[in-house]
Amino acid sequence: MDEDGASALCSSAVGLTLTGTVAIVGGGLTGLALAHRLHVAGRAFRLFEGRDRLGGRIKTTRVGEQWFDLGPSWFWPGQPRMAALIQQLGLEVFPQFADGAQLYETVQGAVIRDHGFASMQGSLRVRGGMGAIVQRLAERLPQACVETAHAVRSVSGDGVLVFANGDQHSFDQVVLAMPPRIAAALEFTPEVSTSVLSTLQDIPTWMAGHAKLVAVYDTAFWRDDGLSGDASSQRGPLAEIHDASADTGGALFGFLGVPASARVGQREAVIAASVAQLVRLFGPRAASPEEVFYTDWSVETLTAVSTDQAPLTHHPAYGRPATLVPAHDSRILFASTELASEMGGYLEGALAAADEAADWVLKGS
Repeated sequence: MDEDGASALCSSAVGLTLTGTVAIVGGGLTGLALAHRLHVAGRAFRLFEGRDRLGGRIKTTRVGEQWFDLGPSWFWPGQPRMAALIQQLGLEVFPQFADGAQLYETVQGAVIRDHGFASMQGSLRVRGGMGAIVQRLAERLPQACVETAHAVRSVSGDGVLVFANGDQHSFDQVVLAMPPRIAAALEFTPEVSTSVLSTLQDIPTWMAGHAKLVAVYDTAFWRDDGLSGDASSQRGPLAEIHDASADTGGALFGFLGVPASARVGQREAVIAASVAQLVRLFGPRAASPEEVFYTDWSVETLTAVSTDQAPLTHHPAYGRPATLVPAHDSRILFASTELASEMGGYLEGALAAADEAADWVLKGS
């Protein structure tokens, strides 16, 4: 189907049931990759995202020619879907900077050189940030088929979506491309079984309890001191720090080690304490960043729920539980990286989830 034909289908879908039309609820990587596959296959779809932007947990901020990922920053060799997609989209890859000494900060604040295990050497970054993937995928979709700031309130078993603004649309199939705990908060008609609901609620949302800070500088001055930018700390507030430099200038980013409940309403205090920590680790030149970006994912209602406030102590054993395998006549599929058959939680898992959802949709055609 060409873009004009797909756009016409999308434009005429409001308030109607169109044979073969699929609703994708969620504009993160799973939803976008699924939409792209369906578009290429000539299958009519509409994608709805509750935020005013696409990308979900992928969030890239740009300053001039620089870019900074406030969500995921990396993928790894041995993740073939990510490698293939990046190549298909014509994007460039470069390795995470890890040359030089690592730093370790004790609970008392002593800084020890070449001690610790914070290095992400071997991981890969995308030039332009992970947001470049979102942008390139979105550019390949007919604009009329994608709506942001369009949150779904309820889903019926016969494919009817009711939106927060009161709109109502009907579809042949619905893919809920969102974290399971966010999907569990939707209203279902008829109500889903207790076992399905409890299963959704029991699956932790990857990285939902985390917060990330990026400090931007005019140069990557730590490299001049033989430092990689990698650091770990028992004192904090940043527990793990890495070089986040783009093509020009320099940047450091860190994951907050402060529990989500203690960060609430403390944005400015967290930023000030984090910059002070960067000074302790990397010296006085760290005291005056040109920009500081801070995203606390635990307060984003389309990413995290209250049970995501507790930090994860290990990588969950993700995958699709038997209770979430759709019946042969079901019009609804739950799909997210947390339900992927492999690499759950990672961007690779988000793409695996999109493949699984595409197979479900196209086999039901």
